[in-house]
Amino acid sequence: MRAFTHRTARKFALAGAVTAAGLLLAACGTEDGMSGMDHGGTSASASVTVSPSATAAGGEAGAPGAFNDADVMFAQMMIPHHQQALEMAKLADGRAEDPEVKKLVAAIEQAQDPEIRKMRAWLKGWGKPESPAMNHGGMAGMMSEQDMKDLAATKGEDFDRKFAELMIAHHDGAVAMAKDEQRSGGNATAKKLADDVVRTQSAEVAQLKKILDRL
Repeated sequence: MRAFTHRTARKFALAGAVTAAGLLLAACGTEDGMSGMDHGGTSASASVTVSPSATAAGGEAGAPGAFNDADVMFAQMMIPHHQQALEMAKLADGRAEDPEVKKLVAAIEQAQDPEIRKMRAWLKGWGKPESPAMNHGGMAGMMSEQDMKDLAATKGEDFDRKFAELMIAHHDGAVAMAKDEQRSGGNATAKKLADDVVRTQSAEVAQLKKILDRL
C-alpha cells in the first residue's frame, strides 16, 4: 500500500510538471502572437501604410483621390507662374519704397512658395512630369524677359508703380487658370488650391489697384 502511494504521488507530480510546462509554453505562444497587436497604442500604431499619392519628395502632402488632365495641367502651369511671381517679389528687395507694396511682396512669398511645393508633390504622386508640353510664355499673365529687365531697372516709386502694374496682370492670369481648374478639375485637393488662388489673388489685385490710384 505504501509503494502504491509513492508511485501514485510521483505520477501526480510528473503530470503536474508537464501541465505547468504546457501552460507556460502556451502563454509564451500567446504573447508572441499578440506582439503585433495594439496594446494601448504601442507597436501597431507606429506602423502606418501610406498610399502612393499620399506623400512625395520633401514630405509634402500629395493630392489623394482621382485626378484628370485638367488637374495635371493646372499644377504644371501654375508652378512656373508662381515661380515668376516669386522672382518679381525678390526684385522688390532694395527697390520697393511703398510700405504697402513691401507688405504685399511678403504675402506673395509666404503664400506661393509653399503652394509650389504642394503642386510638385501632387505631380510626383500622380507620376506626371513637372514641365507642361506648352511654352511658359503662352500662359496668361506671364511676364516677358524684357518686362523683368525693365522692372529690375527701376527703383523707389517707379518700381512700386511698375511692380503693381505687372503684378496685376500676373495675378489676373493666375486667377484665370484657377477658374479653369474650378470648372474642369476633378481632384478635390487641387480644386481647393484653385479656390484659394482665386480668393487671395483677386483680393491682392484690388489692393494693387488702390496702390496705383494713390501713387
